[in-house]
Amino acid sequence: MGKSAYRHMERTLTGNEKDIVILGAGNVATHLAISLSRQAHISQIYNHNIKGAQELAAQVRAEAIDDLRALDPHAGLYIISVKDDAIATIAEYMKGFGGLWAHTSGSVPMSALSPTSDTYGVFYPMQTFSKYVSVDMAKVPIFIEGSSENVTEHLKEYASLISSKVYEADSERRARLHIAAVFACNFTNRLWDISANLLKKIGLEFDTMQPLVEAMLTKACAVTPHEGQTGPARRKDMKIIKKHLEMLEGEDKELYSILSDSIIKQYYPDEQDKL
Repeated sequence: MGKSAYRHMERTLTGNEKDIVILGAGNVATHLAISLSRQAHISQIYNHNIKGAQELAAQVRAEAIDDLRALDPHAGLYIISVKDDAIATIAEYMKGFGGLWAHTSGSVPMSALSPTSDTYGVFYPMQTFSKYVSVDMAKVPIFIEGSSENVTEHLKEYASLISSKVYEADSERRARLHIAAVFACNFTNRLWDISANLLKKIGLEFDTMQPLVEAMLTKACAVTPHEGQTGPARRKDMKIIKKHLEMLEGEDKELYSILSDSIIKQYYPDEQDKL
């Protein structure tokens, strides 16, 4: 991917650049607001649910609003951090508002913000966020796209306030990046959930798996996931696989079978055995 475009730096914002409006109060919005508030001024938190806006606004000393008509017209940056299907709706409502706008989605095209202004882009932090779980934003990659070179550079400056890893990625590249992240993080977490449920049935907690999970991730990053693959399917140990399938039922059994088939096909492409 190459080196980060910007180093993490202490930058002094000037004029209305100091004022940032966050639209949203969910997981991503919360972490961005808190991190940015250490380097800039969060002037407003908008959320359709005023209680959500008030909770986050209290943490960053901002004004809480639930009416888009009350947005500060002089802010330096407006960040839309809401569900993907709400981005275009907000952008259309704010048609012709002006200012610098960005959304935080990995999958929504930058053009969704075109109604708001001539200056718009994407500010996508690639990380899994939960409101009450701390994240070191300095280590979180932030992917930037702008409607012009000047907008791109400006958004990079904002991103570099909180992260040491700032990159450019257009809409197509970002969408593919998001898909890769879903496989690496979201789907993997679902499998961890299945593992946790299986462990619970035998009186164990999921932290039993922590050394195994950490070792697997370390190995995958040190070599490649392909080179690091292990387990019954990698060895094509059909006896063990069938025994495991006999012990499983429902969706767990189906997923085990599908994933085992996928691994076997990857490493034994000329053999047509199917579970």
